[in-house]
Amino acid sequence: MRGASDQEKKYSTRQSVLSSARSSRDQSVEIENLSVSAYQIPTDAPESDGTYEWDSTIIVIVHLTAGGKSGLGYTYADTATAKLIDDRLKGIVVGRDAMAIQDCWDAMVHSIRNLGRPGICSLAISAIDSALWDLKARLLDLPLAELFGKVRNSIPIYGSGGFTSYTIDKLCAQLRGWGKQQISMVKMKIGRDPIADIERIRAVREAIGQDVTLFVDANGAYSRDLALAQTEKFSEFDVTWFEEPVSSDDLEGLRFIRDHAPARMKIAAGEYGYDLIYFKRMLEAGAVDILQADATRCAGFTGFLQAAALCEAYQIPLSAHCAPALHVHIGCAAKPMIHAEYFHDHVRIEKIFFDGNPEPIGGALRVDLGRAGMGLELKESDAEKYRIS
Repeated sequence: MRGASDQEKKYSTRQSVLSSARSSRDQSVEIENLSVSAYQIPTDAPESDGTYEWDSTIIVIVHLTAGGKSGLGYTYADTATAKLIDDRLKGIVVGRDAMAIQDCWDAMVHSIRNLGRPGICSLAISAIDSALWDLKARLLDLPLAELFGKVRNSIPIYGSGGFTSYTIDKLCAQLRGWGKQQISMVKMKIGRDPIADIERIRAVREAIGQDVTLFVDANGAYSRDLALAQTEKFSEFDVTWFEEPVSSDDLEGLRFIRDHAPARMKIAAGEYGYDLIYFKRMLEAGAVDILQADATRCAGFTGFLQAAALCEAYQIPLSAHCAPALHVHIGCAAKPMIHAEYFHDHVRIEKIFFDGNPEPIGGALRVDLGRAGMGLELKESDAEKYRIS
């Protein structure tokens, strides 16, 4: 292509790859191997939210190989998840067609029927499913967003952390720091002490100014009556997002808060959704203004796309929970998605572990269209010191 631009050459190459793939679509690409490992990373300070405390995070990473390519996927889970992958799901996936992701996904879901779909089973399937999508995109030499069907080039993010264990000074410094990075939305944890929550929100609003949007997350710590009372107080500080004001299992309670909260305050939940039925029940109940889904929990990108389809049907916006590097490509393809969570712990881990980790630009994460798949590569030497299995 003499005189063709780099973009035209790249487009022509991809069209050739796609044409070759179509012409040989009756030929499977056998998955040759699956490897899994777990790593435990200490937090940089003690952390807590409204209902839980922790001092470390475990990431479980899967690699799949087929056709001379390797796909990477991961979840934030426990070593039991890695063991389930190695003991059961590896044997289900190896030998299947890497191009037939739905077949692999269905087989994994079928295999865990007697173990229970929620919890570590869905976490394990999530890690493998994201690796399957990454592998398929690499086999086709495509960025994953293009394989999904890209509708945007970047996805807005909100800075998330603001743990209840932080002093007010540390809390304000973290959220103010995101604002200085042009991240125009920030979220803090609440729920330990209702009176202290008000004072902490007051301090944060003063620290970030009026131009930064403020979200709060109670992680289900409040009762219905207390949550409703707090909404009126929060509105004085222009809080526009109230995540899990009551338990996400209390759909009637979420609907109650949603119906009675100030008009500008959106009620969000869904991060503990492991399957399609969970999300369907939440939307049928009218429990949320914004649905959250997490591809490291809801059985991977395949499950996330199911949640996105439901959101379109119910005309409810979708937000990605945690794992920002994992969600950037799906975020640029899922039509109802409005933003992704730029969670402090996972940002730290993904920067340590992966080359190709996306960095915020103008308050958004942008897909790298010059890299196949998710564009992530494990930095094995940096990760090794955290390895536990």
